[in-house]
Amino acid sequence: MLLSIAHIIRSKKIILASGSPRRKEILSNAGLKVDIIPSKFEENLDKTTYKDTFEYAIDTSYHKGLEVVDRMINEGKEFDLVIAADTIVTMNDKIFEKPRSMEDAVEMLKGFRGLSHVVYTGVTLIFNEGGKRNIERFHCGTQVKFSNVDLKTIEAYVSTGESMDKAGGYGIQALGGSLVEEIKGDYFNVMGLPLNSLFKRIYDHYQANSD
Repeated sequence: MLLSIAHIIRSKKIILASGSPRRKEILSNAGLKVDIIPSKFEENLDKTTYKDTFEYAIDTSYHKGLEVVDRMINEGKEFDLVIAADTIVTMNDKIFEKPRSMEDAVEMLKGFRGLSHVVYTGVTLIFNEGGKRNIERFHCGTQVKFSNVDLKTIEAYVSTGESMDKAGGYGIQALGGSLVEEIKGDYFNVMGLPLNSLFKRIYDHYQANSD
């Protein structure tokens, strides 16, 4: 998708406002070169004020991106595009982020057994067009069904430590994938970044501005 405008993309300074190694891996494997500047935004928005859970993820990504943009401008640093994202797991209108402890991770995963949940990633793109900000916000949802695994399996998985830095307490791209029976939607979205939707919007923006 981006191959047709690769000559444009190569000239752009693109920032990923995240320290997530999985998001960096997704973009690198897709051929997109980015600089990493993790956001310092405190993820403390009030979840109870959101009618739709994905709006919480979108707003969090928005504030993550703005924090990085404002910091770069204050430091006199240049950029063409900042990509910010926030991933949450939801079930029965409850939001699950990163577990607070190993015990918390076990409780999360116990609740997912034999059931389906939805992984939402909210994404904010902040394009810098001659000092003017052009902001796009969107989300992607993927349905994930867990196998009805026993408690011993969950405890063994959590003991590996893989749960602790992942929304919902599991990583589909690693050992956590063994807990997943089925997904419907974008696999990369479950990892933390909806690659196809992201590339479509970057392509549309730069294609429109290159005509």
